[in-house]
Amino acid sequence: MKSAAFYTLGCKLNFSETSTISRQLTDQGWVKKAFTEAADVYVINTCSVTDHADRKCKKVVKEALRYNPEAMIVIIGCYAQLKPQEIANIPGVDLVLGAAEKFNLIDHLNAVVSKPKQAIVFNKNIKETTGFIPGFSIGDRTRSFLKVQDGCDYFCSFCTIPLARGSSRSHTIAETMKIAQQVAETEIKEVVLTGVNLGDFGVTHQETFYDLLVQLHTIDAIDRYRISSIEPNLLEDRIIELVANSKKVMPHFHIPLQSGSNELLKSMRRKYQTDLYQQKVGYIKQLMPNAAIGVDVIVGYPGETDEAFLETYQFLNQLDVTYLHVFPYSDRAQTTAVKLKGKVHQYKRNERVEQLRILSEKKQQAFYRANMGQKHVVLFEHEEKQGKMYGYTDNYIKVEVDYDPLLVNELVEVEITGINSEGFATAELDYSKTQALHVS
Repeated sequence: MKSAAFYTLGCKLNFSETSTISRQLTDQGWVKKAFTEAADVYVINTCSVTDHADRKCKKVVKEALRYNPEAMIVIIGCYAQLKPQEIANIPGVDLVLGAAEKFNLIDHLNAVVSKPKQAIVFNKNIKETTGFIPGFSIGDRTRSFLKVQDGCDYFCSFCTIPLARGSSRSHTIAETMKIAQQVAETEIKEVVLTGVNLGDFGVTHQETFYDLLVQLHTIDAIDRYRISSIEPNLLEDRIIELVANSKKVMPHFHIPLQSGSNELLKSMRRKYQTDLYQQKVGYIKQLMPNAAIGVDVIVGYPGETDEAFLETYQFLNQLDVTYLHVFPYSDRAQTTAVKLKGKVHQYKRNERVEQLRILSEKKQQAFYRANMGQKHVVLFEHEEKQGKMYGYTDNYIKVEVDYDPLLVNELVEVEITGINSEGFATAELDYSKTQALHVS
């Protein structure tokens, strides 16, 4: 009986796809093993958003070969689509599958009788990748990442995703509901809706992401939904209003900004300016004062002068958001940003990342303090560390309490009482509402 182990780099979408592919193998009789165990095949699902992710791929290949030097190494994902020959030259790699082939992994493995002397590459032109393959993660997390959309039509100047994943596409709402119902038949209580450009869901079917959210409310067995990330120009007011009035969709938004400079946003070919972004944040906070809002920011983009960075910093500082995901700009082959003048030295990029990281910590701590004394429902996870366990409130506050196995994968009301030295919220459980869990 053959065995396979998996390693995922990158986004929630990749985790969803890895989980789906692993189920394809187990359905065919393969045994799934931990990555740190000896397996016959190691599948590495890659990201190529930054150079750092590319380098990580090489390191993971070396680690896999430590556990079984004779194993077959398979690389899939965005890096495999963009740079297949580069991957094929990595020592130990045997099979490289592009975007159109990764979901046919079982067929390719069955076709390879023995470990090849040189890597075999299957990589079609991304324009040929038009079908949508749904997926969801399960088994290794309390939450499930449900893939409802793939690809992007935007072609931002710094981004390779359209080249790696192709054009925007999704199933119909009816087909998506069938997949969501499969998740509902598990013990999963929270579903994170994922995609490359989530707000573009349904564009080829004359349907909308808002329509999907409305329909998802009809699945009683799923308690909570989160919207993973949505472009500000696609975050319709009616979506914000739906979340504000919903008991199922959590008051938690992740909205990419990238820059607080309108000049740089135009150069990046983003489809909004800062006034629209500020308007969206303001409307969320007007309807949901306790909502969490995460922000993606790129620093060191070509042409980002000290003045332009200060503009971004000041914009974010006055914005009522919860936390920042900050990325230093890195040149990506085949993007227009590579050709731009005004390159920012690496030490300045690192310096700016650190400044925004500190700002992010301040904003998150202020958000946690603002929620002290309030009651929120937490979904507790499997993780246990030195007698403690963790979970997230509806508005994405990470809570730490004493470990209790009966709380795992349970929705429990807590009162936020403080912030510990690790930066997590501490809480008191409402035992009057959890005592049923402890009945012997």
